[in-house]
Amino acid sequence: MEKRRKFTAEQKAKIVLEMLREERTVGEIAAEHEIHPTQLHKWKAEALDHLPSIFTRGASETEKMRKQHEKEKDQLTQQIGQLSVELNWLKKNLTSSTSVEERKEMMDRNDAKLSVKRQAELLEVSRTSVYYMPADRDKEEQDEGIVISKKKTCRLMRRMGLAGLCPGPNLSKHNHKQAVHPYLLRGVKAMHRNHIWGIDITYSTPS
Repeated sequence: MEKRRKFTAEQKAKIVLEMLREERTVGEIAAEHEIHPTQLHKWKAEALDHLPSIFTRGASETEKMRKQHEKEKDQLTQQIGQLSVELNWLKKNLTSSTSVEERKEMMDRNDAKLSVKRQAELLEVSRTSVYYMPADRDKEEQDEGIVISKKKTCRLMRRMGLAGLCPGPNLSKHNHKQAVHPYLLRGVKAMHRNHIWGIDITYSTPS
């Protein structure tokens, strides 16, 4: 007795697709695969019956993926909100319990993932103060052993009430030797064309 042949699902699908293309007759396909034509028609009918479920299953899978995506999105939104609250709480307590100099020391200039600008924002430190470097003293001052800057010297002199003998700035005082002429057009309204004439001779070159 001849052993009955068994076909896998992939082989059945391939044979049914060949029947649907209708490039050859059912008898030719049955003879090639040594299958009875009735069995081929049965496979074809079964495939056509299950064809709508393929699209239904695809739609249900898409809807399932969409719901999963929305769920993950909501979870991430909640996590971001929680992290924002915790970050604000940490920043508030950090600034109230530490000085500016202490927060500056927390900064890491070699951090490749967090820029100095972002670190300054998180620690609430002025970025200008982070990059500030005191100017080097002149070589002449170094040679003479002067260990304080000119700015500090001026500040100490003001504190002790010391001042130099040279005159200071005197730009805001008027020269009383020159007469100050009144503004003759004050209160005068121009009523018609050519009513008021004026000329500026400040920068005129003397002849």
